[in-house]
Amino acid sequence: MIQHFEITLPPKERGFHLITDIVLKSLGGLPDTALLNIFIKHTSAGLTINENCAPSVRADFETVFNNLVKENDPLLNYTHTDEGDDDMPAHVKSSLVGQSITIPVKDSRLYMGTWQGIYLCEFRNIGGPRTLVLTLYS
Repeated sequence: MIQHFEITLPPKERGFHLITDIVLKSLGGLPDTALLNIFIKHTSAGLTINENCAPSVRADFETVFNNLVKENDPLLNYTHTDEGDDDMPAHVKSSLVGQSITIPVKDSRLYMGTWQGIYLCEFRNIGGPRTLVLTLYS
């Protein structure tokens, strides 16, 4: 059986935000065994799984991504700047991270490691609401 759920996250500031609890609450319970796919319907934000405990990890991710894909870099001379200096860098960062993740479900729980959590990767200074499609395959 395939079930789809759509949720909209409130606007977040630029950075890496844990959303595991929001996703789980939106589903209202998980089947015993399944696969959960989470897809973000945006091109300037992404999803990933990583460390869910130390906030310094999320801060370090922001530092690394901002150094990998710089805004206002004269060597790059972005031409797609319709929505500001963070516009094209956000699209590149989103492509690097990706728009979907798939997580196994076992014993009605996300079958992730102890220190793993789901991140919304917001790459715009002010990204607006973000829509996620949650698909359960059971």
